Amino acid sequence: MKITSTSCICPVLVCLCFVQRCYGTAQHSSIKGTRNQTKHIEGETEVHHRPKRGWVWNQFFVLEEHMGPDPQYVGKLHSNSDKGDGSVKYILTGEGAGTIFIIDDTTGDIHSTKSLDREQKTHYVLHAQAIDRRTNKPLEPESEFIIKVQDINDNAPKFTDGPYIVTVPEMSDMGTSVLQVTATDADDPTYGNSARVVYSILQGQPYFSVDPKTGVIRTALHNMDREAREHYSVVIQAKDMAGQVGGLSGSTTVNITLTDVNDNPPRFPQKHYQLYVPESAQVGSAVGKIKAYDADTGSNADMTYSIINGDGVGIFSISTDKETREGILSLKKPLNYEKKKSYTLNIEGANTHLDFRFSHLGPFKDATMLKIIVGDVDEPPLFSMPSYVMEVYENAKIGTVVGTVLAQDPDSANSLVRYFIDYNAEDDRFFNIDANTGTIKTTKVLDREETPWYNITVAASENDNPSLLSHVTVVIRVLDVNDNPPELAREYDIVVCENSKPGQVIHTISATDKDDFANGQRFNFFLDEHLSINPNFTLKDNEAAVPSPSGFVRARETGACGPAVQKPSCPRLA
Repeated sequence: MKITSTSCICPVLVCLCFVQRCYGTAQHSSIKGTRNQTKHIEGETEVHHRPKRGWVWNQFFVLEEHMGPDPQYVGKLHSNSDKGDGSVKYILTGEGAGTIFIIDDTTGDIHSTKSLDREQKTHYVLHAQAIDRRTNKPLEPESEFIIKVQDINDNAPKFTDGPYIVTVPEMSDMGTSVLQVTATDADDPTYGNSARVVYSILQGQPYFSVDPKTGVIRTALHNMDREAREHYSVVIQAKDMAGQVGGLSGSTTVNITLTDVNDNPPRFPQKHYQLYVPESAQVGSAVGKIKAYDADTGSNADMTYSIINGDGVGIFSISTDKETREGILSLKKPLNYEKKKSYTLNIEGANTHLDFRFSHLGPFKDATMLKIIVGDVDEPPLFSMPSYVMEVYENAKIGTVVGTVLAQDPDSANSLVRYFIDYNAEDDRFFNIDANTGTIKTTKVLDREETPWYNITVAASENDNPSLLSHVTVVIRVLDVNDNPPELAREYDIVVCENSKPGQVIHTISATDKDDFANGQRFNFFLDEHLSINPNFTLKDNEAAVPSPSGFVRARETGACGPAVQKPSCPRLA
């Protein structure tokens, strides 16, 4: 017979009776009943009144974790065939029989010899039999029954997934869900409150709370600010026995980090800054940095810089370094300390990623004033002109003044300047310069017809700093004087026909002059009086001719002028 039991706080005595037929001639006819049912031999009806025999025993429970010095009493087997004279022998078989569970074969008392753990095994299935000790004949059919291990609260709740790491945005509304934690209890959830868990918060108040039934952790304050505090360590406890005194508990840690939102505008630490920039700074170069600080992180702290006004708007520009979030100030135009010694810029830094939920905390930008001091740098002398053109007549005496160059120290010190001509080693030195005054003079007689122009380079340096040099080009034009006589353009070999008519032009001669146009090129032609003159020919000066690079005349009997050379064409005589 198989007997099952239900849970209860204390064992309850249950009596079960089994009806059995009379013994046969040699032995009892064994009839087995299961699950509290009475079995009858086929063909018999209930009108036959048979003597009742059956099993009697307690409902079997055993408390887990029994630690007493004596074996724990479990229950008693009893057959109504037992008259107490020791003739009935009780036999126990099945799970744990003879090791965990022992039986007094005379009284039917069952004891547990070991401490049991319900969480390892909740029940044991055994079989009981009553036999006649003298004949070994069964007095009762073999029946199955269960010994159930009754739970005690010996397991504390456990968080299997902890510790936890979780985030929640800063400035979240109060009651925002952060995380749900769950603790498990190995005790019997169907028996009492041993596995009924209640959650509470041991550490983390007043910032967070936990729902005692669900284990949902929520924010407990409005507007929690990451910039004030970013990390929280929250300890959650789970206690069984519905949280009553004496219940077992377990705890876990929840590490909560507030994530950033853009709730802080950028701020310049100072409202006024000063920057020194030397006047020698190169156009396009970075001359300084400025930075506004944002308490936010990541993209929420990204910003751009701009120059919003000031007298240096056209001189300087600003860009944003995305890595360092600094404003890089660059030079757009050259600086000159002697012309302007300082500039003022108003610079603005503004967030690029705005969160309109927090617009009421803005504006998300800030401005500061930057004063730029231009530093004086020892600069080389500055010539009064980018280049010079001078003139001097050829054949001028050595030491004739050609002209003067002028250079000054552009710095406030206004140091004295010294001059010299920067000659190459192979140059002929036709000029020199006064080191103090910059006056250029001739050192040789000049010939315009040989060299009409000279290019020289004059250098200037400061007395206090000779290494700083400036150079300027001086072009010297050699002016002409009439120092060259005219010359016939070439040797002439004139042929005349014997039949030429009187007054006929037989040839034209021309002359050249090495001097400049203003000093020559208008010639008078005449026959040399010291030579004998042929009366058959005359020479007439070309007085009407327009001055040109070469003079010309026409030789004829009557005298005429013409620019073309005419070779006579002599007719053949018959």
